[in-house]
Amino acid sequence: MLKEIQCFAGVAGRLSFSRAAADLGMSQPAMSQAITRLERAAGVRLFERNAHRVRLTAEGRALLPYAEQVLESATAFSAEAARLARPIIHLAYPPLVGALAARIARRLAGRTPAIGVELTVAGRSTASKALAGGEVSAAILATPAPAAFVTAARFHVTVDHLAVPAGHALEARPRVGPPDLAGQVLLTPGSRPWQGLPGRARMVADDDFAAALDLVAAGAGVLPIPQLLVRTVRRDDVRFVPLDAGGLRITYALAWSKERVTPELMALVQAVQDALWTR
Repeated sequence: MLKEIQCFAGVAGRLSFSRAAADLGMSQPAMSQAITRLERAAGVRLFERNAHRVRLTAEGRALLPYAEQVLESATAFSAEAARLARPIIHLAYPPLVGALAARIARRLAGRTPAIGVELTVAGRSTASKALAGGEVSAAILATPAPAAFVTAARFHVTVDHLAVPAGHALEARPRVGPPDLAGQVLLTPGSRPWQGLPGRARMVADDDFAAALDLVAAGAGVLPIPQLLVRTVRRDDVRFVPLDAGGLRITYALAWSKERVTPELMALVQAVQDALWTR
């Protein structure tokens, strides 16, 4: 019956059996037979036709919106079935590397066969728990990752700015270095202090740079931060000063459980490596 409804909508759109048949790759007699079957099933005439023209009957006009709705639902059904049939990878990632995560998802969606990617924003502790519990297939974690996970595709994010509250004494400096941080409270997203920097560390839960910037604005401390984030943050209560800290960086890696290795996971590893090499 779906094919007959498609023929009905095609003829209604063209007001021509021959043109509608050509659109659907059918012969004109086959199109006429389909319309006749539908008219018999519905118990009404759908078209008035003669040698010169075709037009919808009143019943045909009334039924056309329902036919179009049926066809839209059938198309949506097919699209959703295709989406559900393809493999899915669940990837957790910190907000800092969101652009990379999106690039990975596009690569996997564009391969043959396609692999769908469900992205979940999560800090280190949340992502690690989700990975251990099997809620995600893999996670991008700051290293060193927990020993229970396998890691690959390491990459570095350079930390080259210092976030300070508006009006802070360091705001006017063209550049700051480690000696300038002596006596400062250094906000540290995650569980590890900044290596090689003086000052007193204050940890911020779950490597959340957004929450750390709120603390900066409140005057709770200063925050070493990658330029990657500086370019995206727009707020009046925080200033960013170039930081020369001798190659300070955060290292990330793709992590997964060795008990849950699948072909799709290996495709994800390859996609991450490709995305890192081709920006």
